[in-house]
Amino acid sequence: MGKLQERRRFLKAALGGLLVPALPACGGDDDPPTPLPDAIPESRITEAIAQVDTLAAKLMASSGLPGMAVAVVRGDQTVYAKGFGRRLVTDPAPVDADTVFQLASVSKPIGATVVARQVGGGGISWDTPVQQHLPWFALSEAEVTEAVTIGDMYAHRSGLPDHAGDRLEDMGYNRRQVLTRLRYLPLHPFRAVYDYTNFGMTAAAEAVATAAGIDWATLSEQAIYQPLGMTRTSSRYADFAARDNHALGHVQINGTWVQGMGSMPDAQSPAGGVSASVNDMAKWLAMLLGNGEFAGRRIVDAAALAPALSPQMQSTPPANGRPAGYYGYGFNIGTTELGLTSLNHSGAFVVGAATNFTAVPSLDLAIVTLTNGYPIGIPETLNAQFFDLVQYGAIRRDWGKIFADAFAPLLAPEGRLVGQPIPANPLPPRALSLYTGTYQNDYYGPLQVTDQGGTLVMTLGARPLTLPLTHWDGDVFTFTLHNENATLGTISRAAFASGQVWLEYYDHEGLGVFVR
Repeated sequence: MGKLQERRRFLKAALGGLLVPALPACGGDDDPPTPLPDAIPESRITEAIAQVDTLAAKLMASSGLPGMAVAVVRGDQTVYAKGFGRRLVTDPAPVDADTVFQLASVSKPIGATVVARQVGGGGISWDTPVQQHLPWFALSEAEVTEAVTIGDMYAHRSGLPDHAGDRLEDMGYNRRQVLTRLRYLPLHPFRAVYDYTNFGMTAAAEAVATAAGIDWATLSEQAIYQPLGMTRTSSRYADFAARDNHALGHVQINGTWVQGMGSMPDAQSPAGGVSASVNDMAKWLAMLLGNGEFAGRRIVDAAALAPALSPQMQSTPPANGRPAGYYGYGFNIGTTELGLTSLNHSGAFVVGAATNFTAVPSLDLAIVTLTNGYPIGIPETLNAQFFDLVQYGAIRRDWGKIFADAFAPLLAPEGRLVGQPIPANPLPPRALSLYTGTYQNDYYGPLQVTDQGGTLVMTLGARPLTLPLTHWDGDVFTFTLHNENATLGTISRAAFASGQVWLEYYDHEGLGVFVR
């Protein structure tokens, strides 16, 4: 499996189907099964909560992570909420329980509760076709365009390829522009393949907001944030940036944490654009544990919420003795080793955010961990350790290694030339004028290649992106990228031939050819 395929496989599993309890055990296949207890004693849960401070401090020390915040919810009560470290590595301002973090894909389950609120109010359902409210929306197959529902998109079973549209967002295209261009993508079999798509889910959310007659961010405020008193939560990047107490993203370079370039995810806000504090997230988790009720008030209709919290699509197959993983509508649905249903979701921005929540409804217990460092498995590790303590009274696996190994592919640079030596005797390029001109691509838009003082430069996208080309061999040039989907060190080929150019990095969905 190549690096790109491995990265795509992991993205699908980690951010859509990484079920904390479903990972393989550290022991051998012959380890005796753990006997099921009649009940988890109250004292064990209390002791686990008392150890969160120590767990978090150890992870902060071992990782050097700049900042983290954690909250634990029991029933309708926040029983623990605390911040650790700094909002910015170069500034002493501390993280506390009101510090606002970008949630990345933890936005998905939050958005699913927004949809459930609307479903409960009538006029729209999980089975409503997206096109009913977005008549301009289309996929590459007419039958799927007509049939695909809000629920299909929220379960990642529309047939859209993995992470469809994400690279358009990096190029500066707005939400409507990305959604309009999804019609050019080839589809997998409808409702038969799980492929994690931020913009498929965004299309569904946009349909729900259109039906409500307001924009998604305002709908989210009115449906969930305001009723729950989530005063430091928003689905707009501008609100996050304006907060007086917000955590900035970080990445590691040569083992040192530095501020990352940041992510402005308004285009995919329903799938990745929420920001919140752990105090606010605790209120949302209490509502979740209350099956739609919070502080004695009904926020979301239980019958409308139930499908989101039920298996809708298999996300990971059974393997090595572990059960299959499932995705509901915006939620991972898993089973712990003690047979308890768990809800969870991870979120990650490669430019500087990692988040996770895990809830076990039968225990009336949930934990959320938010960090301002890129994904190396810290939130998942803490939450898995916590639920080990809850279930067994001890941490039974090396969760830190398990999750660090799992997340490593996400941070690997992309491109077949990564790590390859420059050719010792390359063929020379042709006259640069033979490469210059405008090249067309329906999905990505036009590409302009110009000669700027003896250097070829590509310009593409809505932002636009300006990418100098470096000669490699013959008609092959290279360019480097660093953004949310192109990790540091990514190298792409640009191969010219017969009036066209193939861009390796933009061939993610097989659409990387631009024609002059």
